[in-house]
Amino acid sequence: MNQTLTRLNALIEPHLNQVADRFDRELRSDLSCVGALTKHVARFRGKMLRPMLVLLAGKAVGEISDAHITLATVVEMVHMATLVHDDVLDEAELRRRGATINHLKGNEAAVLLGDYLISHSYHLCSSLGDQFAARTIAATTNRVCEGELLQLDNRGNVELTEEIYTQIVSRKTAALIATSAMLGAHYAGASEAVTQSFARFGECIGIAFQIQDDILDLVGDVREVGKSLGSDVQKVKLTLPVIHFLRTAPQDHRLLLRQLLKGNDEERSEKVRHLIAPSGSIEFARDRAKRYITEALGCLEEVPENDAKLALIEAANFVVARST
Repeated sequence: MNQTLTRLNALIEPHLNQVADRFDRELRSDLSCVGALTKHVARFRGKMLRPMLVLLAGKAVGEISDAHITLATVVEMVHMATLVHDDVLDEAELRRRGATINHLKGNEAAVLLGDYLISHSYHLCSSLGDQFAARTIAATTNRVCEGELLQLDNRGNVELTEEIYTQIVSRKTAALIATSAMLGAHYAGASEAVTQSFARFGECIGIAFQIQDDILDLVGDVREVGKSLGSDVQKVKLTLPVIHFLRTAPQDHRLLLRQLLKGNDEERSEKVRHLIAPSGSIEFARDRAKRYITEALGCLEEVPENDAKLALIEAANFVVARST
């Protein structure tokens, strides 16, 4: 999978380097305590999927401009803020094979750093000549927060439906990915119809991305994934494989899973893993993610054949094939 990312990055490598440089310059502080935190959080930049989508969408329908570099930086900052805040909510200790901010410096520092990242993203966004991007990013962060609040409201709900689960992930994860692709197309001069197709493309791969994340949280290898696993079970946040298992597994297995989810066994994540892994629920979730990828690829039919479009197709397929 690293080879896939290398190929994708090669097409836009100079632009991604500009994004990383702008990210670092925007967050520069004359306070050493702030600088240490922003330097640490910069390590969380991994796949850079969202900046990549801004740039590739722009390149697929036009030319990459300085506005694309700014927007790619903005969406990565917003994404970093959500990761920092998520780690607080999940009490996670590991991210990108390193300590989370909350584990390193405590929840207060992590919450404030997340706010700091959001604040800087808006500061940078306001440097553009119009208000379209700023209003879009603001609306997107609202949707992300709605998704997190909806998930929080359903924590411990063993009756959670696939419909509500999809509402949660379409907001908390897919919204920012959809916005990344949409803004890339919009600022390259694409028509409204093409721009909306890119938005749906991003939304579909965003939902698929979260489903794959949820699968990895259940059955992934922490050494390969590089972050804390099992938090969904510990926090009783039902994900698609669990929802499917509770609907289709033999009755005694369903009863056992409910008992594990409602208990406080410190090893329940591992017990849930052993219960669900041999069932068809993991494969069900994988198939559902692949269906979203198929829909996403259909959204690119009107896009001209070029290297950027091929890279977008490869990026979409990577989402469900990844193990990290």
